[in-house]
Amino acid sequence: MILLPPELRAALRANADIACLSGHDPAPVVRFFNPLGAATWLATELDADGDTLFGLADLGFGCPELGSFSLSELEGIRLPFGLGIERDLAFATIHPLSRWAEWARTTGSILWAERLPEAVARLGDGLAGDAEPSPADPIRAGPPRADRHGGDAPELPSDDG
Repeated sequence: MILLPPELRAALRANADIACLSGHDPAPVVRFFNPLGAATWLATELDADGDTLFGLADLGFGCPELGSFSLSELEGIRLPFGLGIERDLAFATIHPLSRWAEWARTTGSILWAERLPEAVARLGDGLAGDAEPSPADPIRAGPPRADRHGGDAPELPSDDG
């Protein structure tokens, strides 16, 4: 898979070209992920060198952060079973990077943050304290159990025996 096709490369470069403007806070253009783990990257800009991306990086350790990362390094990662880092073909968002960073820091990961808009829409004011979210709510239940390709993730052993 080509991680960064020309149309996404152009959109990322366009964001980088206006990065110096006041109030610049674009929505992420592309999402990369490790198909065998929790690592996830959201990119908003691509430097003129064609390799340095800017965005939100989450390596799955509970501390997502804004910064730069290398496209060539993502492309060079070799995982078991001949897999590598992949691009989320269905990714689209209207939320700016600052909102994603806030959500990811609050929840501890980009994967959990992806569930917040859906939960907020479903609960309405419930997150403001007017209603108690159900235990099955994704905010309380943790990250999604299905993998990114629509199949079921294997069950993990429980702590209670």
